[in-house]
Amino acid sequence: MITQKAKYALRALTLLARAEPGEPIQIPDIADKQKIPKKFLEQIMLDLKRGGMVESRRGKQGGYLLHRPASEITYGEVLRLIDGPVAPLPCLSLTAYRRCEDCDGETDCEIRRVFARVADETRAVLLSTSLADAVGEVSEPPH
Repeated sequence: MITQKAKYALRALTLLARAEPGEPIQIPDIADKQKIPKKFLEQIMLDLKRGGMVESRRGKQGGYLLHRPASEITYGEVLRLIDGPVAPLPCLSLTAYRRCEDCDGETDCEIRRVFARVADETRAVLLSTSLADAVGEVSEPPH
């Protein structure tokens, strides 16, 4: 299951993906429209900014907007940034591999074999689904 933080991040990004290109949206507006606690959203937006997904503009007309086109930001990328590895077992993680503590051998592990298929299918969907796909856009003009 994904965390509430990841759900909020995806909801905020979805709102930004639907926004007019080049038009920043302020945190209070994102929080209100997406029903996200403002203080929590501020932290999420900082994480998304550090991850290169959003940019911020200062001033009266400031706010947040996508740093890259919605078609280039995938659900998998967001989940990895916010929640960490996208794998049901540590031995299946592509970005944070760790051998299971009680492992007698990965090649003989029935649990690993089954969940490897789950992980592969899940990654395939998450890494091929962009924000643009999620909001139903076929294509979008560049910034």
